[in-house]
Amino acid sequence: MSQEQSFDVVIIGGGPGGYNAAVRAGQLGLKTAIIESRGVLGGTCLNVGCMPSKALLHASELFEAATHEFKTIGIEVPAPTLNLVQMMKAKQDSVTALTKGVEFLMKKNKVTYLPGFGKIEGAGKVSVTAQDGSVQQLTTKNIVIATGSEPTPLPGVAVDQKQIVDSTGALSLPTVPKHLVVVGAGIIGLELGSVWRRLGAKVTVVEFLDRITPGMDTEVATQFQKILTKQGFEFKLGTKVTAAKTSAKGVALSLEAAKGGNAETLEADVVLVAIGRRPFTSGLGLENVGIATDQRGFIPTDHFKTSAPGVWAIGDVITGPMLAHKAEEDAVAAIEFIAGKAGHVDYDLVPSVVYTFPEVSWVGKTEDQLKAAGVQYKVGKFPFMANSRAKINHETDGFVKFLADAKTDRVYGVHILGPQAGEMIGEACVLMAFGGASEDLARICHPHPTRSEAVRQAAMGVEGWTMQA
Repeated sequence: MSQEQSFDVVIIGGGPGGYNAAVRAGQLGLKTAIIESRGVLGGTCLNVGCMPSKALLHASELFEAATHEFKTIGIEVPAPTLNLVQMMKAKQDSVTALTKGVEFLMKKNKVTYLPGFGKIEGAGKVSVTAQDGSVQQLTTKNIVIATGSEPTPLPGVAVDQKQIVDSTGALSLPTVPKHLVVVGAGIIGLELGSVWRRLGAKVTVVEFLDRITPGMDTEVATQFQKILTKQGFEFKLGTKVTAAKTSAKGVALSLEAAKGGNAETLEADVVLVAIGRRPFTSGLGLENVGIATDQRGFIPTDHFKTSAPGVWAIGDVITGPMLAHKAEEDAVAAIEFIAGKAGHVDYDLVPSVVYTFPEVSWVGKTEDQLKAAGVQYKVGKFPFMANSRAKINHETDGFVKFLADAKTDRVYGVHILGPQAGEMIGEACVLMAFGGASEDLARICHPHPTRSEAVRQAAMGVEGWTMQA
């Protein structure tokens, strides 16, 4: 046992929620410690999520462009060959640089970083068990739970990270599978499916629902699926996986219609289970301070306060979108509450992005939600086919869609399916944060030629004065 240390804030979990909480706490002069069981900061996002997947998405996009597009624009090179070992090394080098950057931020903001597993032992008490088994005791005025989430398991389909993988395993496959079956047509499954399809795999997506990407505007999702199908994806919608059997030949998946029916078998080299994520709270000692999770495993909170005095929770362990940038917003707000300031997060303005090609991004309400609520609204749309920059770059799939109040013109939602959609959604977030109308954006000069002009043209479309289509 080492000597007990005392802090103002102890943060359990070093992902985007945890490390941003630590940075903000340090900025506000709070004596802060952060605990991370992985042994390296950054959480799922930096280590086995957002960042490595974007590295592989980028590399695979370039590989596909060199294979198919270069010759059409006058670049003649030998057919590219895949060096998967080097691609994985480049991915890991980028990840390592980012995690070291987070460690630097801890030092810069005078945060004590403690590698090990954090557990709440009682009110104001946290233990840290290092990898060598040694235990350190901490006392603190405030505990912030920022332990994130883990892949949701699928009954009957046991992940071995070889033939049946979750998102972590899919980021490190040693070879390109001939046939990859993705179970789950959500963001993670489609992004990772895109990587391996570009590198040469046949990709089949099996989804329980009768549509892809639940939560996305239905019109956008329908067009998105058509684009992915054109790229080579195959979809089995309204279908459930009941069992998986592995052998030297591969994996045999047992499927049947979601509503019941005859069983069928689907053969694959590798199966990726990507049916969602669940909060990670196992072994944290919540019971030691009387905290109980809800039926879905989330920690109930009121403005990030749990039922236990001095214990706070942020990010994927509480309700709301399971997104890194949402966790960052939670982090800042919770720490500002702890410091006696006014923290706030507007969950209606948390954007979502799918980093396929083309990308999909959205913020605010979908058309489905407005219809269900009986809201009177107007729609403005603009296709990338009519956008000069997209046309010149051969990136014409998709469109921009604005949803605004029929009377006041206040924007309820913006949806972008197209190139660089994730970069363009930011101006919609700003517009909506200030309660802006579609006309406000429509009358702001945008540079030409840029893809962002499509956003402006869609805003013009709400009032029927689109000028470029």
